Amino acid sequence: MTLASRLPAFTWDRIAPLREKAGLHPDGAVDLSMGTPVDPVPGLIRDALAAASDAPGYPATWGTPRLRSAAAGWLARAHGVPVSPDDVLPVVGTKEFIAWLPVMLGLGPGDVMLQPELAYPTYDIGARLAGASVLASDSLPGAERVRLVWVNSPSNPTGGVLPAGHLRTVVAWARERGAVVASDECYISLGWDAAPVSVLHPSVCDGSHEGVLAVHSLSKRSNLAGYRAGFVTGDPALVADLLAIRKQAGMIMPGPVQAAMAAALSDEAHAAEQRERYAARRSVLLAAFAEAGWVIDHSEAGLYLWATHPAHDCWSAAELLAAEGGILVAPGELYGPAGKRHVRVALTATDERIAAAAARLRELRSGSMG
Repeated sequence: MTLASRLPAFTWDRIAPLREKAGLHPDGAVDLSMGTPVDPVPGLIRDALAAASDAPGYPATWGTPRLRSAAAGWLARAHGVPVSPDDVLPVVGTKEFIAWLPVMLGLGPGDVMLQPELAYPTYDIGARLAGASVLASDSLPGAERVRLVWVNSPSNPTGGVLPAGHLRTVVAWARERGAVVASDECYISLGWDAAPVSVLHPSVCDGSHEGVLAVHSLSKRSNLAGYRAGFVTGDPALVADLLAIRKQAGMIMPGPVQAAMAAALSDEAHAAEQRERYAARRSVLLAAFAEAGWVIDHSEAGLYLWATHPAHDCWSAAELLAAEGGILVAPGELYGPAGKRHVRVALTATDERIAAAAARLRELRSGSMG
């Protein structure tokens, strides 16, 4: 058996038929599936990239001091999280890091990774690459040999936010068992009806980062999905181990991207502007889906609406939107069996396409979708 054959079908390949149907709409598809940024990369970030583009030598795996200081400064300013710049490690996109973290932590057969019941599919892929088992549960288990616990707040796909008290319970439980808590905080800056808190906040971890990692991305905050710009921070010993492994494996962020990332983390104006774009798009889509008879659950934060239609499961609802409205969404079952009634609706489309989706939903509401 090949390694690839041990992995499930790639998430976005599974909705290719829906994509094809949505593309047949006379006015083209409205793609609200993947959550890929569509707005321009801010000029100050592009300028920083260009200024650092004469980079013939190998960059540092650990990242430049400026980048690490910028990341630590942003966490302190924006989220009340104190970390040392020495404990910041840039990663080549957080998806890469998430997929390989179980391997880098030494998980293998007999080990268990705990993830949310509804979860970003790459957590599961990481366990499979390591040969470990996966337990998908929102409750803390008993006797299983759990070595890694993923938490994700705000959640992808649901947009739910975990309160500090819940995160505190998870951290204490994991420390009692010697497990690592890895917190995917890629949407932490996008709280709408709730205020997300980092697992590294003193109210969660009692001022100690022992056994805890937090993963952050600039893909959504700064439109840098194409730059593959993220970082991990937390337990100094864990970060040092990860750095040693990544040096050996050549997992190095390009130097110009490091400069661009430092510029992005040092500026709040562009992030506030992008946040306002998403807030406006969220308002339009939230009203349109509600008026069309859908129910929105959770969705307090992040870049997605978690929606159900009263007469359809996730696949038939997605089929209806694609075939009759040219709107492409993600069936909730892609994120776990508990999502079989929901679809995930991304806010990442242009204002024009968001307006088109709203208009099409109104037409469907007055026609065949009621």
